[in-house]
This record gives sequence, structure tokens and C-alpha cells, in this order.
Amino acid sequence: MDFLSVLFHQKTRSIGTVIPDVVVTERHSDMLEITEHPVEIGAPISDHAFKRPAEIVMEVGFSGGGTILDFSFLQGVSPSIGKSPKQFYQDLLDLQSQRTPIDVITGKRAYKNMLIRGVEVTTDRHSENVLMATITLREVFITQTQTSTVADKQNMSQGVNTSAVKNSGVKNPVQSNSSLLNTLFGG
Repeated sequence: MDFLSVLFHQKTRSIGTVIPDVVVTERHSDMLEITEHPVEIGAPISDHAFKRPAEIVMEVGFSGGGTILDFSFLQGVSPSIGKSPKQFYQDLLDLQSQRTPIDVITGKRAYKNMLIRGVEVTTDRHSENVLMATITLREVFITQTQTSTVADKQNMSQGVNTSAVKNSGVKNPVQSNSSLLNTLFGG
């Protein structure tokens, strides 16, 4: 990679408004929950399945401002151009504490409505001046509610005739499994 491609390389991954300098790993998890119930002699049957929220575990790195253009060492003479690892860490903690769903862009997929479930940071002698973090994000399912009015309880002496009309979803006809002999002979 030449100097210009590094200089003008656009970062394609983001965690809300935080853009990591490097993404070491991304682990995507999309699971389907399949329920099982024992029937008769304990043989499990599956009668329902639902999608679990998506999860991502990202190992990311942030470097300090530390460029030639960063004159923050002059103590107030010039503002720092880049953020320090401490500031990036605080940005991640602020995103987590706000509990506001964020968008996450990875190399494989774009996610909406994600919350930061965990931020893990280990500092050792090799990573003192950078931030290496493992961030766990989980999708949240957002629903909308609506209110409906129904008849007062004292007006419900006849149930169906006095109750307000409610949307109860799509109804599918059920096919009867009775045989022709049962129908003819009443058995």
C-alpha cells in the first residue's frame, strides 16, 4: 500500500459515532431458538421457532492522537487533533450508558438498533498508549404499541353484541379430519 492510499483510506466500520482505527476480529451471531417439548414417551417435538437478537463481538483498536500535527504537548497552545485512548474509551462508555440504540457498520453487514452490552479493555505494557477493546453489541427489537377502546364492563351482558370490534389477526380455516364413515354413521 502506498502513502496516498493509506492517507485517503476511508474507514468503513463504525460503532455509532465511534470509528475504530483497526478492527482485529468481528464475530457475528444470528441464532434461531427452536422450542422442544416431550410428547407421549418423552420424544421431543418442535412446534415453534423464533429469531434471537443478533450479536456482534468486535475486537477493535484506537491509537492516540500522536501525529506530527498533534501539538497537545505544548499545554494549551494548540488543541489536540486526535483523541487519546482514554477519550475513545470514555466515548464507548458514554454510548453504553446512554442506552440509545445505535447503528453498527461491519465488514459483512450493517446493523440497526444495537446496544453496547459490554466493553472489555485490557492494558499491559504493549498497549499502554493505545486502546484495545472487545465490544459486545446486541440487537434490540423495538415494537410500537397502540391503544384501543372497548365497551364498558356493565355493557357486556351479551358479549359479542356489545363489544367493540377488535383486530384479532388473520384467521385460517381448519380442515376437519373426520372420515366419511364417521359422518355417515355418526361414530
